[in-house]
Amino acid sequence: MAQAVDQSDRQQALSREIAARRDDLVALTQDLIRIPTLNPPGEFYRDICEYLARRLEKSGFAIELLRAIGTPGDSERHPRWNVIARREGGRSGPCVHFNSHIDVVETGAGWTFDPFAGTVADSRIYGRGACDMKGGLAASIIAAEAYVALWPDHPGAIEISGTADEETGGYGGVAWLAEQGYFSPERVQHVIIPEPLNKDRICLGHRGVMWAQISTHGRIAHGSMPFLGDCAVRHMGAVISEMENSLFPALAKKRTAMPVVPDGARQSTMNINSLHGGQTEPEAGFTGFPSACVPDRARMVIDRRYLIEEQADEVREEIVALLERVKAERPGFRYDFEELWQVSPTMTSVESPVVKAVERGIRSALSCEPVHVVSPGTYDQKHIDRIGRLKDCIAYGPGILDLAHQPDEYVGIDDMIDSAKVMAFAVDDLLHGRA
Repeated sequence: MAQAVDQSDRQQALSREIAARRDDLVALTQDLIRIPTLNPPGEFYRDICEYLARRLEKSGFAIELLRAIGTPGDSERHPRWNVIARREGGRSGPCVHFNSHIDVVETGAGWTFDPFAGTVADSRIYGRGACDMKGGLAASIIAAEAYVALWPDHPGAIEISGTADEETGGYGGVAWLAEQGYFSPERVQHVIIPEPLNKDRICLGHRGVMWAQISTHGRIAHGSMPFLGDCAVRHMGAVISEMENSLFPALAKKRTAMPVVPDGARQSTMNINSLHGGQTEPEAGFTGFPSACVPDRARMVIDRRYLIEEQADEVREEIVALLERVKAERPGFRYDFEELWQVSPTMTSVESPVVKAVERGIRSALSCEPVHVVSPGTYDQKHIDRIGRLKDCIAYGPGILDLAHQPDEYVGIDDMIDSAKVMAFAVDDLLHGRA
């Protein structure tokens, strides 16, 4: 009973400390949004890492700025910078790590707010990255700073990272850091990724993904005499027709026991990401006409999302078998199939320490029952699991997932406060071994 009373007192102290930092949380989120870390190409990564370094050094965090040299997209013009801040406590214990990506996607059209102003209106902060996921990054910083202010001699260690390129696969960020050992189970024991998944939901993992390229081949000829050539675009049309007739209906029948949200993603899905055929698109401003040619090449990129009940080999063979069916029925059909990248599904056990700690945090801070979900798309948990071999990892953070990548993206200030409390309560549980 005494331990329960002590824990309640600690949570009340944390709640007061976080509430007192409300204005700081707003200003921090605005500052982060105002650094336009657009990816691609990867702008201002060093700027935001240095900003985070200056901030966290004041709370006693040791800083490492790390460039992922040679990773996809890394160049002298757009270097892939990451920051890791670590604060050691006064005695031994586990390490709790908050990982947030620093990059944001293009703004797109349709905004009524300046996407990089961090405007506050109606208790919300608007801007590109407000929801996905600079609001979550700010909430995790406030949670950690409030915690160490109250208990500077805490056991174990607290880490906060800002990492590159999650929006384009994470290969210049978490994947590279995991390869260097920064997410090994010997160094870090618990990871929370503050992605925007609603403040009462714990995301256990994500579906799998396979990106692949399909190319069809033909023979060029004069467009007035197409019978002398072989149209690669028509061959690709036959591929799409077979997908419509056989593949898409088959995918719709595959359902998962994973708690994927929204419900439409509880089945296997495939998106045709891009389609190109024939002559290269002319440069902007060109006012002429294309030449009269039968296209001898066509290319399609597919984005296949699969379930934990499926195997990567099955997913690959399903597409190859489709192409072979078309080949058997269509004279002159030739194709190439190239897998671009693949990530297996992942799902943390509901009995894992980080899940239990965040569950208790949600009950205490929000007075509601937590909901377990799985993401339809991947995020950086894939690299922490697959490369880092660290299983005790979830996504939890403020924000509404449906707002990500949308115009007038926003994060609620009250949601950030509530999520920061949940994160701080979870840190206290994990560092003291209550999970």
